[in-house]
Amino acid sequence: MVTKIIHADRETITPDDLAEAGEIIRGGGLVAFPTETVYGLGGNALDPDASARIYAAKGRPSDNPLIVHIADMSELAPLANEIPPMAKSLAGRWWPGPMTLIMKKSPAVPRATTGGLETVAVRMPSHPVAAALIRAAGVPIAAPSANLSGRPSPTSASHVIEDLDGRVDMIIDGGNSDIGLESTIIDLTGEEPELLRPGFVTIEEIRALTGSAGVDPAVFAPPSEDLRPKAPGMKYRHYAPKAPLTIVEGEAEAVAARIGGLCREAAASGKRCGVICSRQMAGRIDAPLIRILGEEGSADDAARSLFAALREMDEKEADLIYAESLPDEGLGMAVMNRLRKAAGYNIIRV
Repeated sequence: MVTKIIHADRETITPDDLAEAGEIIRGGGLVAFPTETVYGLGGNALDPDASARIYAAKGRPSDNPLIVHIADMSELAPLANEIPPMAKSLAGRWWPGPMTLIMKKSPAVPRATTGGLETVAVRMPSHPVAAALIRAAGVPIAAPSANLSGRPSPTSASHVIEDLDGRVDMIIDGGNSDIGLESTIIDLTGEEPELLRPGFVTIEEIRALTGSAGVDPAVFAPPSEDLRPKAPGMKYRHYAPKAPLTIVEGEAEAVAARIGGLCREAAASGKRCGVICSRQMAGRIDAPLIRILGEEGSADDAARSLFAALREMDEKEADLIYAESLPDEGLGMAVMNRLRKAAGYNIIRV
């Protein structure tokens, strides 16, 4: 397959600019496109064959649900069997934006899109190119991240090309992602809202609106082997670079000392050590390959830079990777969720 690559200016984009991409989606093909979170790999959410092509292109397990993207609130009702009042409150606050809501699905949504579940995950992206593509397609778009399954999610078109060139019909280059982490996922099918995947919309903000909200244990720890994932990213290893990644947690000086020692040990055995950390931590460490995420304690900086940093470690052929941790609160919870999964929960506490 020859993948067509086009460029879209988010400031001037219209549905007419994406007419060809919309036609591909309607015809059952696949289009990778930018969103404010990460790049998505889109297909017609109402076409089970298109969903099957998404799974095949990514090498994604078919029980891992896809998120359905819409461009207007009027498009939600045909997808959900019922829309809870809480969904309307959350959508009113954060749609369009980086938040996904899980509700009971309508018969219109095929089980091939929902990973075999009777629920559907829906979000309304705020990126103008994504919104224009959905309108041009005229159908809701099922879209996981546009990368090979297990790899770090793509935050630029170059990342998508690296993973999916020749595997999809079209890639829309809309520049770098604004946020850099996938959407917050909230399950609304239980007695109270439950956070299944942290993101830019934080648990603190959700609780401030809803009064109460739970957090699924899989946000912090490895899931059980028999878990049937209710949302993307819950069960399988995600975001992983090629080299083993270890998180080092503790006070800054102790973390710097431990990472420095580990890198010296690596060098002595002929291995290339990579470090992912804050600007301040980088000044305390001597390592051959350091990728700075931003200022110390800045979860916003880390979120925008994390996936690109993991891919850079692959490009520069790191043999071992060590990462500084962030406080597990606010947006930091989302960053640490991705880091823990990327590391396979391999953590050193000092």
